[in-house]
Amino acid sequence: MQALRNYIDHLTRSTISDADFALITAELLPYKLYKKQYLLQAGEVCRYQAFVVEGALRLYTLDARGNKQVHVLGVENMWIGDRQSWSQLMPSRYYIDAVEDSQLLLINCPQAQELVRRVPLVAELVRIQDERNAIAAQQRLHDAIACTAEERYAAFVAQYPGYVQRFSQLMIASYLGISPETLSRIRTKLPHIHSRAGS
Repeated sequence: MQALRNYIDHLTRSTISDADFALITAELLPYKLYKKQYLLQAGEVCRYQAFVVEGALRLYTLDARGNKQVHVLGVENMWIGDRQSWSQLMPSRYYIDAVEDSQLLLINCPQAQELVRRVPLVAELVRIQDERNAIAAQQRLHDAIACTAEERYAAFVAQYPGYVQRFSQLMIASYLGISPETLSRIRTKLPHIHSRAGS
């Protein structure tokens, strides 16, 4: 739970009280997810948002041909889940599975809403997360439209150092919206970027 406490303090630039943190931890469900195990499958209702204490997961959809389109790569100190399904109790279009053995903290929507009401710092945390997610979504849309594949990969490496070691080339290519062959050519053409990703 210390990882979550550090995350809250860092993101809100505050220090959560022991009493408030006890209210939070009382609502969380520790959960172990093994590599290749699903947290969510399409057609199910997303019952939980998951805080990643340790490990790596991906959120993706399947197209008509069964190809995976990766939308989120999640590692430590990140939340992952289908927000729309979680809050509206509607079937999800997404799959979430573990890329590595993972330790998670789960929370359902009513519990989260209760914490927002009772703990001001949780309300602030949610506000900050929503703002960051909106900015990231806007930036990703811009990059998809305006940036070359090389520029997208360079930005990915700069923003997420270490991901190249934890996620396969196929997953990263899907996340960037390019083919694995294109990604392979980029890595050959720009070895300084790839070497930076491995540092």
